[in-house]
Amino acid sequence: MTTPSLQERVEVETPELVVLSYDIAGVGSRVAAAVIDLLIVVVCSFALSLFAARMVEGLPSYANVERATGWALAVVALIQFIALWAYYVLFEALADGRTPGKRLMHLRVVRDGGLSVTFGASAVRNLLRLLDLQPGIAGATGIISMILNREGKRLGDIIAGTLVVREQVLAPLANATPVAAAPTAARAQAELTDAEFDVLDRFAERRAAIDPQRRSQFAAQLAQRFAAALVHAPEGTPLAKVMWLHTAERAARAQGASVRSDVGAARERHAIVATNAPRWNAFAARLAVAQKGGLRSLGEQGVREFVAEYRELTADLARLRTATRGGASSELFYLNRLVSSAHNLLYRRRTIRPTQVLDFLLVAVPTEIRRSSSVVMLAALLLFAPMIATGVTVARNPDAALIFLPPSMLDRAEEGVRAAERGDGYVDIPSVYRPTAASRILANNVQVAFNAFAAGATAGVLTCVVLVTNGLSIGAVLGLYESKGILSLIAAFIAPHGVLELFAICLAGAAGLLVGAGMLLPGDRTRRRAIVENARRAIVLVAGAALLLCIAGPIEGFISPIPWWPLELKLSFSAVTAVLLYVYLRQGARVRSRLAPSVPDTD
Repeated sequence: MTTPSLQERVEVETPELVVLSYDIAGVGSRVAAAVIDLLIVVVCSFALSLFAARMVEGLPSYANVERATGWALAVVALIQFIALWAYYVLFEALADGRTPGKRLMHLRVVRDGGLSVTFGASAVRNLLRLLDLQPGIAGATGIISMILNREGKRLGDIIAGTLVVREQVLAPLANATPVAAAPTAARAQAELTDAEFDVLDRFAERRAAIDPQRRSQFAAQLAQRFAAALVHAPEGTPLAKVMWLHTAERAARAQGASVRSDVGAARERHAIVATNAPRWNAFAARLAVAQKGGLRSLGEQGVREFVAEYRELTADLARLRTATRGGASSELFYLNRLVSSAHNLLYRRRTIRPTQVLDFLLVAVPTEIRRSSSVVMLAALLLFAPMIATGVTVARNPDAALIFLPPSMLDRAEEGVRAAERGDGYVDIPSVYRPTAASRILANNVQVAFNAFAAGATAGVLTCVVLVTNGLSIGAVLGLYESKGILSLIAAFIAPHGVLELFAICLAGAAGLLVGAGMLLPGDRTRRRAIVENARRAIVLVAGAALLLCIAGPIEGFISPIPWWPLELKLSFSAVTAVLLYVYLRQGARVRSRLAPSVPDTD
């Protein structure tokens, strides 16, 4: 068996203090997996659109087709957006780090310690695709990072503390199968080194396919090369002598004989393999069953036996590593892969219960928001300070609006004057189209939140830019409407959803600033550890922002455009949302007593 190459690998230490080696996935295989996953998402989205269209066509004649179409478009747009982001996170977190594309390419995402990837880590690495896979020159960021990074990590993997590894399908060890008896008694020691036996073994496997003349020539060359080991070979042709030597050497290794040139612990290697290879192969069969059906498929007693055998294998791996003196061998490669696969299965994330999800949203998220209050306030300052300054400036000098706003917004303000005279609202969205508007607003706002978080990978610089530019734009619009005397028109539209939406933007900005702080201000932690730990906290803030935007989006689509609600009523609605938000942030901890005590791991 040819010794596998382990040149591109990373070593991690398991809780059992055993070092495992993982082969780093190459750029080509990762790109291929990404293309497969993208095609699956596109095909599913297209199929969903066709299904929705057929459903609308099949409505009875008396149905309100226009209203049904609006709801269908809203649902399709929302599901497509969720699928685009949830596809990768759900598959990686629930399928032990493998999307369908990664499964086909024999790849897996794991955390730096070799443990299974969690929802939080997967969310971080996938949201960072916004920077890794930007079009144009920036689109090479992820690929360049994978090429330059020793562990093949793209930017998202660095911040999430994950890596993508290869998983080969392993064939049973040859030494575990019965070997034909040698013409003489098995030797106490093998005469050939591992490299020499590898050459001889490959010749023996392929000799039938070699031209007879060439085969005789190769046999003569090998007989000459191994003349010292053929001293006791029976008389015959060079081919017969070479095959005798192969049988004798293989029999010696199968019975645990060491190589004559080996010294110290290395002399034990063959004995370790010969004694334990049958047990390793039996464990591999049990592992295949567990990987397919989960540990539960083994039964209670089977799980106990699996764990006990896994511990024995970790001890075997430690002994074999010592015996090989850091060198590579097919047996070491096989056992390492076997132990790492079992390790991933044992430490795989278990199914999350609904109560744990509620505990996360109602306890972990508000707790992290309170913990990060200073960062949230900094994000709010970066958003609201430019907003106030620009609003005052444009209100006093309307011509300054040209600096901050496109001409279309100036034209919209002029139309706003006429709308105010007619008694219309800021924006006229017919009721039949409000579901579609709500879903699009929700998807767009969540995307903005994701962008603010992902921008934190630029040491927080782009996050600051996102917050400041949004503040400038909003302030300029408010100032422009104030200068025209129609501030109440836009205020009536913003008020119902504004509290939740603006606070969500601050949370997303704070998440990006946390990532940037890990890069610039690691404190007494290593920079790498600071980035990963801050990213774990940041993704909780992003979850909070997404939750608030999921509430604000429907409000903006259904309630904010209502023209006949007076400003006072909409301000009262805004006050209610502010009170409920305060209660959520301050009283979330009290929910823990009524829910499961465990919070989903976001590492």
